[in-house]
Amino acid sequence: MTEDMRELLLSRIRDVSDYPQPGVMFKDITPLLADPAAFGALTDTLAGVCARHGATKVVGLEARGFILAAPVAVRAGLGFIPVRKAGKLPGATLSQAYELEYGTAEIEIHAEDLGSDDRVMVIDDVLATGGTAEASLELIRRAGAEVAGVAILMELGFLGGRARLEPALQGAPLEALLTV
Repeated sequence: MTEDMRELLLSRIRDVSDYPQPGVMFKDITPLLADPAAFGALTDTLAGVCARHGATKVVGLEARGFILAAPVAVRAGLGFIPVRKAGKLPGATLSQAYELEYGTAEIEIHAEDLGSDDRVMVIDDVLATGGTAEASLELIRRAGAEVAGVAILMELGFLGGRARLEPALQGAPLEALLTV
């Protein structure tokens, strides 16, 4: 990614102090999404990551990952698979529980949307602690597909998500466009 692209993306991400709770600096991507040039450039860049790693499908993690992954899938000519919170998908699903800082959560995927010939790129807006991304990799493999990699708009390096995710990647790449 070029320095100009990095600057464009960073200039469209707004810091919001004390949200959602005191002491947290929230990284708001809505200004980036509202700028068609920046959003288009981001979509092109992520579609290029998918092509470089031979992805056949794109997984988006609920909820902001949907906003990024769906246009990337269209741009790259690939199928889009949503990974949802438990209980949101109709029909037969595979589910995966994972640990949060305080408690647990569960995500689901329609297993029939993936097959053994699929290479899946996981796309999300932020890599924080890595729990959701790690659970999504497990779901993809349980559905019989191969992980092509994980592509993230922004990695919050101080939270250690990359280290947590590394074993679950099993050698697949993790590409963060920005690290803060």
